[in-house]
Amino acid sequence: MFTGLVQALGTVRSIESGPVATRIAIDPEGWPHRPEPGASIAVNGCCLTVVAPVDAERPILAFDAIPQTLRVTSLGALRVGDRVNLEHAATPTTFLGGHVVLGHVDALAEIVSAPTTEPARREDGCREGEWRVRVRLAPDLAALAVDKGSITLDGVSLTIAAVEDHADGGATIDVCLIPETLARTNLAARRAGDRVNVEGDYLAKLVARRMEWLGRRGG
Repeated sequence: MFTGLVQALGTVRSIESGPVATRIAIDPEGWPHRPEPGASIAVNGCCLTVVAPVDAERPILAFDAIPQTLRVTSLGALRVGDRVNLEHAATPTTFLGGHVVLGHVDALAEIVSAPTTEPARREDGCREGEWRVRVRLAPDLAALAVDKGSITLDGVSLTIAAVEDHADGGATIDVCLIPETLARTNLAARRAGDRVNVEGDYLAKLVARRMEWLGRRGG
């Protein structure tokens, strides 16, 4: 489990295709966390397993991503030099500063408009001094998006500022970013047309599933 609070920005150093999986090597760039092989790390919101010991003098995090993971997440589009959000798994004593994040990406979503150099205005649905990002969600994820609810974009726990429903069942959501979030994550580099990993709120999923089950039973 994760919290969606990004702890470090890493840089992709190499990507090597293998017969079973693709090895992704990431430089954590000063992140003091030294995970053992088998530990879980969220990379752009996707839970991956560390597959090699970390060298104390030149720490590099190595992960194997299978074709399914590369196909359904943005990891398949990574290139050497890309910056990625990193978070280690939460512990029983971790402060839950974000929300419950499993690191299981639900879908890819397209950014409609990215952070601009001008902060949002109050009429944009964000507080003055914040920056707005708009993301288009497919119908299955749109059903979980509620005003002031939680959502995870590329591993970052965010609050939905506004929801615009579409006739096809999809929706466009607004999330607001403060300068601290832009400085600590890779969201500042996102542009319109980019695709990001999305994980819907786990509690909303449980409620939606329960309501679906009750509806089939006529209750």
